[in-house]
Amino acid sequence: MQWKLCWVFLIAVLMGAQSPQAPKTRTQQSSITVKVAKSGMFSGFAHNHLIKAPIARVHIDATRLAGEITVMVRDMKVVDPEVSDKDRAEIQSTMLGPKVLDQEKYPEIHFATTRVEPGVPQTFRVTGTLELHGAKREMNFVVSRVQDHYHGSTRLKQSDFGIKPISLFGGSVKVKDELELEFDVYESISPAK
Repeated sequence: MQWKLCWVFLIAVLMGAQSPQAPKTRTQQSSITVKVAKSGMFSGFAHNHLIKAPIARVHIDATRLAGEITVMVRDMKVVDPEVSDKDRAEIQSTMLGPKVLDQEKYPEIHFATTRVEPGVPQTFRVTGTLELHGAKREMNFVVSRVQDHYHGSTRLKQSDFGIKPISLFGGSVKVKDELELEFDVYESISPAK
């Protein structure tokens, strides 16, 4: 449920990590995957969750090595393969509702780079600000250029953004505070001159 937050962060990092020669990304092919793990004494009766978040808006300034991305919370989708359609819809509703992402109050997740540093060939260390659930936090991570896209992963804690991880049955089944994010951002094809 809190996976959506992670997706937004990953997308933002990828957008800011492009090299000066890189064109803008194709948002329709870029994605962030958020992995949410379970914990607690009876976690064996629960499921891990998988969330996909499409990128709504991207702005890349390749000359300045800067970028911004925006994810619309309403567009994030729970894609858990292990649960029924009914359970998936319930998880989706909880994730978007006031207990987790609160899409009515916080409809967007935004990331803007503050620094992008080239590393070993085809890698970049990205630092930026993630705005999620009304809170802003600095994040940094490494992205790699892989063929026609940028790939990376990072982790974040829901509690850093004022989100209390879901807990059921007195904490015997709960969502871990730390989420894992993995992202792939594809470059657009430059028009022929």
